[in-house]
Amino acid sequence: MKQSIYWVMALAAGLVVANNYYNQPLLVDFAHTFRVTEGQAGAISIAAQAGYALGLLFFIPLGDKVELRKLFTVTLAAAVVALVAMAAAPTLPWAVAASFAAGMASVAPQLLTPFAAQIAGPQGRGKAVGIVMLGLLCGILVSRTVSGAIAAYFGWRAVYAFAAVAMVAVAAILARVLPRVEPTFSDSYRVLMHSLFALLREEPVVRQTASIAALQFAAFSAFWTTLAFHLHALNAHYGSETAGLFGLVGVAGASASYAVGKLADTRDPRRVIFAASIVFIASYVLLTWKGASIGGLIVGVILLDLGLQSSHVSNMARNLAVRSTAMSRANTLYMTIRFAGGAIGAALANYAWSLWHWTGVCGVGLVFASAAMLPQIIPVFGQRSLTAEREKSADPMGRETR
Repeated sequence: MKQSIYWVMALAAGLVVANNYYNQPLLVDFAHTFRVTEGQAGAISIAAQAGYALGLLFFIPLGDKVELRKLFTVTLAAAVVALVAMAAAPTLPWAVAASFAAGMASVAPQLLTPFAAQIAGPQGRGKAVGIVMLGLLCGILVSRTVSGAIAAYFGWRAVYAFAAVAMVAVAAILARVLPRVEPTFSDSYRVLMHSLFALLREEPVVRQTASIAALQFAAFSAFWTTLAFHLHALNAHYGSETAGLFGLVGVAGASASYAVGKLADTRDPRRVIFAASIVFIASYVLLTWKGASIGGLIVGVILLDLGLQSSHVSNMARNLAVRSTAMSRANTLYMTIRFAGGAIGAALANYAWSLWHWTGVCGVGLVFASAAMLPQIIPVFGQRSLTAEREKSADPMGRETR
């Protein structure tokens, strides 16, 4: 398979995942438009994360059952409708509902990642995942810059109009360039969803990687959900454009994902995850200590993204190696649990900001970042996958045969 297809998938992943993060630099603007408090405006960001988590749970397993090009078309069409509704939102409840729907429909990146791993094969899996993840992570980070810049000149509604147009383009590109791959699961949707519980029960690696990811993403979301509030509260009263520019700072950390993906093909990814977790904790120590200055925030963001992305790519490589016939379902469990953690982190940080401002946010982030070390040292999480311990084969439906 030509490597160029992975870069196309990376571009598509970045554009689609951005739908969930355009809101973060705009929360102060939302508060002004809808005449609500900053805490109430934060519900838009929380809704996007919660919607994405539910979309992962209910739509991503279909990647093992439905031909992917058809699935992309349906989910991206739904995203277009939700983004247009967001652009036209007259009230806060409308905006919250539209944000939830847009998040739920913007799941294509998590279908693309196992798809890339599947067509790359075992020898190139880490590299392929690293490329797609680089696009996805840059989309998360650059989306904030794009959002802040567009909003500064044209207003926040223009951001969502732009996003809707981008989804139409992505749907057309993916329909044209992606190869057809036959699904590996042919039973009913009910059986498909039930198999998720069996996979989680039988695969300790999935439990471990998902737990680490959820705790770290909770800490990550705590920072980004409240950054616009923090910048606005500083003496210079920085606006959405400045908050968006911090996304570019984070690209320095995200750029490590490609190198880490290649490393995961040749080295033990657990060591990479452990080292990245230490960097992640250090970032919050710095943000607590020097977060009142722009310089401290910049260095903190670089460390935060470097730690998170290095850990995330290595976790993904481990997770997708568990069962070749159930990659989408393994990714469903991993990403659903991860984004549920993100939604919890965003909600707690939003609450902490309302009571203790930046100190409270950093406290929330530091607790979650430190807790992410626990699944790495608790034996029950670190056991080898049952799939790896037993030389078993699987039928085309992904069920074990003896």
